[in-house]
Amino acid sequence: MLKRFPFELVCWLGGLLFLAVANPGETHFTVCPLALAGLNWCPGCGLGRSVSALLHGDLRASFGYHWLGLPATVILTHRILILFKNYLNSLRIYA
Repeated sequence: MLKRFPFELVCWLGGLLFLAVANPGETHFTVCPLALAGLNWCPGCGLGRSVSALLHGDLRASFGYHWLGLPATVILTHRILILFKNYLNSLRIYA
C-alpha cells in the first residue's frame, strides 16, 4: 500500500518555489489580514519578500525587507527535509 504524499510538504515546497521565481522588488497579492483590513503596519510585512530575495541570493536586500527572512528560510527548509525524510521512511515500511 502506497502512502499519500504529505499535503504539508506540497504546501511548503509550493510556497518556496513561488518565492524562488517571484521578483521580490515587484508588488504581489497579499493574504495578510492586517493589510487587507487597510492597516499600514504588520509585524510580518516584508517576510515573503525577504525570503524571495534570499532565494535569489541577495542577502543584503533580504535583511532590508525583514530581518527574520534568513531564520524563516532555514526553519522552512529544515521542516521540508524532515517531512521528506519521514515520507521516504514510510515508503520503506510499506515496501
